[in-house]
Amino acid sequence: MIGVKIMIDFHSHILPGIDDGSQTVNETVEMLRMEKQQGCVKVIATPHFYADYDSAGRFLDKRAEALHKVQALREQEDWMPEIQAGAEVYFFSGIGRADILPRLCVEGTSLLLLEMPFAQWTRDMAREVQDIIKKQGLDVILAHVERFYEFQKDKKVWNEILEMPLTLQINAGAMRDRKKRNCIFRLLKEGYPVIMGSDCHNTSTRPPNLETGRETLQKKFGDSVLEKIDGLGEQVLRIHEKR
Repeated sequence: MIGVKIMIDFHSHILPGIDDGSQTVNETVEMLRMEKQQGCVKVIATPHFYADYDSAGRFLDKRAEALHKVQALREQEDWMPEIQAGAEVYFFSGIGRADILPRLCVEGTSLLLLEMPFAQWTRDMAREVQDIIKKQGLDVILAHVERFYEFQKDKKVWNEILEMPLTLQINAGAMRDRKKRNCIFRLLKEGYPVIMGSDCHNTSTRPPNLETGRETLQKKFGDSVLEKIDGLGEQVLRIHEKR
């Protein structure tokens, strides 16, 4: 495998029957098999959470049920990568003050995978993100950050948010798109803290694809960038564990 240290998939829709990702346990097993074949040792399961359509309690119950099904199989199939539950939380008005957020963090950590709006970001949005970090004391990971760049005709708020103490998650599949790939290259060249996810949803149209994305980065930057991404992935999980 290319440049593998401890490869973690930080963004996946791999739990069965909870969102638009895997629909069955069998599909989940095949997705995990693909992750394993590519050298992934840990998968962060991040089903969508939309506060406007779901309650945190109902979401967590559904997630626990789906996770239990997969963990029961893992006890019999020790080849499976480790799974750690989280959520992909879509931005909503008032999110900076929402007391549900700690329950939606990656289990055992203060890490929150935040999906921003697919629109021009505003100063009000920046203040909400700042409140998540400063007032709630959570550690924000911006989901698939490269997908939002094209919407930022005014880059002031984009720059303001990216300069906050947070981590940027890039999608491996974005390497196939020239504009998104160039955005990722620029972020890496400018030294932003970057980790990678597959954002996998199934085994066909949106499969686990970390290896493909890593190959592109290796050709552009060499092994050192993969070592940096892997090292940061380990670090953010370790240092943000709840004591």
